Amino acid sequence: MATMTKKYGLMTAIAMVTGVVVGSGVFFKAEKILNATGGDLKLGILSWIAGGLIMLACAYAFSILANRIEKVNGLVDYAEALVGKKYAYFIGWFTSVIYYPCLTMALAWVTARYTCVLFFHDQADITGGLCMTLAGFYLILSFAINLLSPVIAGKVQVSTTVIKLIPLFLMAIVGTIYGLTKGYTVENFTTVVREVETGPALFTAICATAFAYDGWIVATTINAELKDAKKNLPRALVFGSLAVIIIYILYYVGLAGGISNADMMAGGETGAKLAFEAVFGKIGGTAVFVFVIISCFGTLNGLTLACSRGMYALACRNQGIKPQIFKQVDKATNMAPSSATFGILMCIIWMVFFYCSQFSSFGSKLGIFAFDPTELPIVTSYFLYIPIFVMMLFKLKDVNGFKRFIAPIIAIIGCIFMMVATIYSHQKFVIGYLIVFIILNAAGMFFSSEKKKAK
Repeated sequence: MATMTKKYGLMTAIAMVTGVVVGSGVFFKAEKILNATGGDLKLGILSWIAGGLIMLACAYAFSILANRIEKVNGLVDYAEALVGKKYAYFIGWFTSVIYYPCLTMALAWVTARYTCVLFFHDQADITGGLCMTLAGFYLILSFAINLLSPVIAGKVQVSTTVIKLIPLFLMAIVGTIYGLTKGYTVENFTTVVREVETGPALFTAICATAFAYDGWIVATTINAELKDAKKNLPRALVFGSLAVIIIYILYYVGLAGGISNADMMAGGETGAKLAFEAVFGKIGGTAVFVFVIISCFGTLNGLTLACSRGMYALACRNQGIKPQIFKQVDKATNMAPSSATFGILMCIIWMVFFYCSQFSSFGSKLGIFAFDPTELPIVTSYFLYIPIFVMMLFKLKDVNGFKRFIAPIIAIIGCIFMMVATIYSHQKFVIGYLIVFIILNAAGMFFSSEKKKAK
């Protein structure tokens, strides 16, 4: 039976970290963080720093494991080596059925959302049926690219990572200079649009950064396909994460130089575009905003790459639904077509739920089940990291004290903080999400037994 070959290098791995993390959430969540903090720019920057440090702590802890373990799917491999096969299966099932599909469909929607912002002005077009139809198109396009040619998909990831840095650095540099000359930067730093309670506002903002910073773990899914993975993957996780934090903060400050916080908050869906147009002019702002859309599609491409491999990782362990089918690799494309098909089906299901719960009148009828699938699954992953970090304290006996004790403990504290922030921010909807989480993962337990290998 064919297996996936070593076809990706260090640049692709770094592009997976920076390319999946950077380029969607920073545009999508910047306005939410500003609204959550009442237009308090300093509090917003603090939330970006806090969320970034939590990401960095977890990424560094996993980089220690990446330097030691190289199998099929990084996160699942680490869970198996430290906690056990049953827990590894649980994480593999969760990422295949909830985590990666939710992130992937969210990025398809974000890409479509900004495309609609570019071409339409009607709010119904930006968040309604037209947007969701376009999101479905982007989703299918991304899966098609990854399924038909993973090498091209890897090149798309690297190229879009470079492209997506253009609007970020332009806004960071030009926006800051423009803001200082026009007085917006000083005004936005010294005034608050509306008073908010610092604690709840900070929790809500940090919770929003979870989406913006998430995606770095996706790089571990190409573990088996990465050249010199034990060296390149740890480097990608650490350096990629550091780059993301710096880029985000610089962009956020530059964005504040474009328009006032009040106008940015009032702009809602079109807030980022208004800031770009204010700094670069109507034509220039529109041109740069095209790079934003390309940026978002690059992030979608990286998540699709991971989503396509979810069931494959389980099947390689002879677990999950029909492992003999899902672990088949096409000799021509070196991809697992059945696993990719399962991934896109789960994305479509979550996309329909996302639209119904967040943008249609049906959402009011869902009650506690009208949760936001773009944030809660992400924070769940932080909860699932904790047992892995705990076992690092007991099992990594051949590394220095910092790597064995300090790094995992800091990561655990960060994960707990993120969970508390989420409960505080989402409140009753957490219960609805947990019910769905338990049902879907309980269903997965029926397929957890390891199947006998076919002769």
